[in-house]
Amino acid sequence: MANLPFFRKAPQRPEYGRSRSKVLWHRLLRSFLYLIAWIFLVLVVIGDVSNKPVLRQTWFLKIDLSNIIPLSVPNAVLINSIARSIGLHDFYTVGLWNFCEGYNDSGITKCSKPETLYWFNPVEIIMSELLSGATIALPGDITDALKIARIASHWMFALFILSTILTFVMIFLSPLATSSRPPQSIAPDPNVNAAHPAHRRRTFIFLRAFPFFILTFLTALFTIVASVVATVMFIIFKNVFTSADYNLNIEAELGTRMMAFMWIASGCNLLSFILQLGSCCAACCGGRKARKALKNGGANGLPVREKEGPHSPATTTATE
Repeated sequence: MANLPFFRKAPQRPEYGRSRSKVLWHRLLRSFLYLIAWIFLVLVVIGDVSNKPVLRQTWFLKIDLSNIIPLSVPNAVLINSIARSIGLHDFYTVGLWNFCEGYNDSGITKCSKPETLYWFNPVEIIMSELLSGATIALPGDITDALKIARIASHWMFALFILSTILTFVMIFLSPLATSSRPPQSIAPDPNVNAAHPAHRRRTFIFLRAFPFFILTFLTALFTIVASVVATVMFIIFKNVFTSADYNLNIEAELGTRMMAFMWIASGCNLLSFILQLGSCCAACCGGRKARKALKNGGANGLPVREKEGPHSPATTTATE
């Protein structure tokens, strides 16, 4: 019995352009990254605004004053209880819009009214609650640090608000940056280009790819700079309060949840920018071989012939 011939699948002709599923996958990925970043940015913005689940546990910095008088001091427990009775709370937490205060045994008791361009002034808050109208002589470096913290807080507030707005807008605009007919889909055969027309490269780059590159860059820049400013500023606050030089006996803790939220958002926006950067490079540099073949082949799309060397035999036409 003769064996049946083995049929191999003929190689398919390369498809120019992108499949619908690939285009849809790219668009969903971009929107998904911005959606994740926006959710975490919203949690950063509304963190510590009120005494509600999740919000009361999302803060930049927590200052614990429950043991402001060292236990080595005689009657330290009594002094701490007196300080509590005249208005000094056990802890204070800092958010983007306000601060909250409370006691270790009862939790948060009050949150201040949200303020635009809010900045945290711990000395003013503590002194206003401890003794009404009291003043305190502070070292010059602390006063200068508070001035710098005020400017940094204003920048941090503005950058977080701008990044949240831009990220929300990019959820809906970012899919438009992906096209099923990018410039790199051009083919060496004009007939294929007629059936699958590609965008003009310059038009696609300057009116589509480059504007989205600017938007994604600004969104990532605002988010990352705001996260860096917040991280550095509150690390400095923590080190000042816990420093042994001032002997304040105050405990300070960074909000790991808040830090995680804002850096996850920064990472998602940075990844979206990298994707758009790759798209711009592909749109700018893609399809060079096909364009060169079309240019050398002429208007009729003739195949490109290799240039003959100086010692190559001349091509002759056979005559009968």
